[in-house]
Amino acid sequence: MVTRVTVQPELLRWAVDRSGLSYGDFREPVDAWIRGESQPTLRKLEAFARKAMVPFGYLFLQVPPEEPIGIPDFRTFRDEKLRTFSPNLRDSLTDIQRRQAWMRDHLIDLGSEPLPFVGSLERPISFERAATLIRERLDLPDDWQTQQRTWELALTALRLSIEEAGVFVCMTNQVGLNTRRSLDPNEFRGFVLIDEYAPWIFVNTNDTKSAQMFTLAHEMVHIWVGKPGLFNLEKLQASDDGIEQFCNRVAAEFLLPRERFLAEWTKTGALRDRCANLARVFKVSPLVVGRRAFELELISRTDFFTFYQEQMEQWRDLKALRKAEKKPIPVFWQQQDLRLGGRFGQAVAQAYAERKLLPSEARDLTGFSRDAFSKYADAKLLQRFGASE
Repeated sequence: MVTRVTVQPELLRWAVDRSGLSYGDFREPVDAWIRGESQPTLRKLEAFARKAMVPFGYLFLQVPPEEPIGIPDFRTFRDEKLRTFSPNLRDSLTDIQRRQAWMRDHLIDLGSEPLPFVGSLERPISFERAATLIRERLDLPDDWQTQQRTWELALTALRLSIEEAGVFVCMTNQVGLNTRRSLDPNEFRGFVLIDEYAPWIFVNTNDTKSAQMFTLAHEMVHIWVGKPGLFNLEKLQASDDGIEQFCNRVAAEFLLPRERFLAEWTKTGALRDRCANLARVFKVSPLVVGRRAFELELISRTDFFTFYQEQMEQWRDLKALRKAEKKPIPVFWQQQDLRLGGRFGQAVAQAYAERKLLPSEARDLTGFSRDAFSKYADAKLLQRFGASE
């Protein structure tokens, strides 16, 4: 005899919403279960829980559980029902928290000192002064962007400078190595975790390069302010929170210094031309230029959001074109340096080589299989020591 299981409809709806999937994505007749037209068998309910990525025991509760993520949520949504945390977001956050905990202990064991700049920005301080202090710590000149040929290269240069200062940066578009678990930029574009030894920045790369640049700069400022957070920065705008507004303004000043920006703005004509020209000067995207012009009240809110929609439509068209052209997939090992972060990957490889880290621990921290981790660790060690041998 088949045993049927009674589940609260509210729990089923919550599990589907939490998963980020639609009802049609499930093989099981979830709609019918919710309407009370049928009840699931134990086996089908287990299959549903796996697909929804929800702990099986949660489905037997009377009401959905509270699942705080442990850091401030600075996301903004037009539909408050979207203020959820998908399994992909939760697992990405858990992965970084685990790496950060190990890295902190590892650095303390090595005798490292706390990073003095973490939490060093105390208001009141001007946006200009704050941006200058960060630039000085990163050892970047005022015109650091002009030294890069493209804004894609400027993004790489900024990431490497932040890591060189002691911050860990990882950039990826999926959960671990699972290509089926893509990260949704509409849910979150990034987050930052604060620690005086191992502060960490996470950037969702399922987004335009322009948004990645601004997300990285925004999260970088959060390190200096000493406040963690989760962000989606919809339309490159921060929430109404005071810290968020401050970080956004400092990030804008860091990428597009006010005085230089105003001087360049007067040299060009129509909005589209101005944004394109200044994008080449400051090595950012036209969208970031438009956002800065709006912030400095050089264009109206209506003009900015019209320009924003135009730019996003162009990006979507370009993304579809590139997908149709089937461009080569980026080299796997290069992707791993972005996914894990150069400094973290190097630290794990070195600890493993010195037998300070068990093989199982190394694989757990990196998400690699045994053979893949061996290849990765060898490459990282060769990268560090090969040139001197």
